[in-house]
Amino acid sequence: MKITNPLPHKHFAICKPYGFLSQFVTNELKKKKHHHLLGELADFPEGILAIGQLDRDSEGLLLLTTDGKKSYFILSSKIEKEYYAQVDGLITDNALQKLQEGVTITVDNAPYLTKPCKVKLLDKDTLSLPIRSKKIRDDRHGPTSWISITLREGKFRQVRKMTAAAGFPTLRLIRYRIGAICLGTMQAGDVIALDENFDI
Repeated sequence: MKITNPLPHKHFAICKPYGFLSQFVTNELKKKKHHHLLGELADFPEGILAIGQLDRDSEGLLLLTTDGKKSYFILSSKIEKEYYAQVDGLITDNALQKLQEGVTITVDNAPYLTKPCKVKLLDKDTLSLPIRSKKIRDDRHGPTSWISITLREGKFRQVRKMTAAAGFPTLRLIRYRIGAICLGTMQAGDVIALDENFDI
């Protein structure tokens, strides 16, 4: 019997735009209108899947793969995910400390204490961020702060729930890094093909 080598897996890094779902076409979504899906960004190969999710209002780095094993590894607690969050108000040192140590959020209708994580204040004047199709309010409506939150867990809407629990709701959320892969200078809608054995 002739044994053939399997086709190499395909991997991509994309900058998910605001307003897009982290999904490809499904029968359920076909019935709905006004949904932007990942398949609109490029002609992706068959069997491609998003590694994890970014909700509709969130932006930034999203990895795609045809390799289920790689997806499982990247989703594990072994890989850090770093988010940039623009929050409402001038965030305090006390709030930053609370976020670092863990705050109580609701997960599956039950209280959940988030695990300790890395949190730091960012200088908004030095940030290079993707252009967003829908603008966030400006400083005339009150000051805002930018913070970085690095997690090894990923509950549904976790960063948004965390900043709200600390008293500073998130206005804009961008995933900047997954493991060793950073968003860098990517703009909304950009798609980059990754090597088959890319480092994470």
